Amino acid sequence: PILSRRLALIERNVPPGLTHDTLPTLDVVTVSHNHFDHLDAPTLRRLGPGVRYVVPLGLAAWFERQGLRDVVELDWWQSTVVGGVTLTLVPAQHWSRRSLLDTDTTLWGGFVYEAGGQRVYHSGDTAYFSGFKLIGERCGPIDAAMLPIGAYDPRWFMRPQHMNPEDAVQAFVDLGARRFFAMHWGTFKLTDEPLDEPPAFTRRVWAERGLDPDALVIPAIGETVAL
Repeated sequence: PILSRRLALIERNVPPGLTHDTLPTLDVVTVSHNHFDHLDAPTLRRLGPGVRYVVPLGLAAWFERQGLRDVVELDWWQSTVVGGVTLTLVPAQHWSRRSLLDTDTTLWGGFVYEAGGQRVYHSGDTAYFSGFKLIGERCGPIDAAMLPIGAYDPRWFMRPQHMNPEDAVQAFVDLGARRFFAMHWGTFKLTDEPLDEPPAFTRRVWAERGLDPDALVIPAIGETVAL
């Protein structure tokens, strides 16, 4: 998570959907990978005690250096249970790095959250890859798939690490999920496409594919959506 106003020298385009003051008491925080726009030390230090962190392999040492010791590491397809919710780390096509010397020394991934017969998938950062079909087969049926639609241009550079809306819609189809919740757009200007392009691009692809319009949800940042 990152609730800070800046990412290095880059200022947020919009305020976070929740601030530290409006966050409810947290039981668990899942971390998809260690990139700075997803793992912000000042944010974590303000979350307070009593939070369990569920992270990919290799990241526990970083948390311990921040004084955060309630950490569970998972490999792909491993699960842990927190408060009646089963959390499963699933594959993604991405990478990790926080310095010039630690590229890919920690794992990355997405999560499937299961409780009360409902399953929610959060992909984390990922390119399009064949693993979406396998995730749907092993962890489905998925009721809600949170998939990234931004940070995709230029394609020659971003294709191996980030999906564009065409990729994300195909990933949704591969997963066999019931609803698509768009994420990872409009917050920080990190790539070449306009910040407001991804929603319209996604809606256009969705219509061209003839998919159920009620199954596509593109929340405004800070909007609450009932599952």
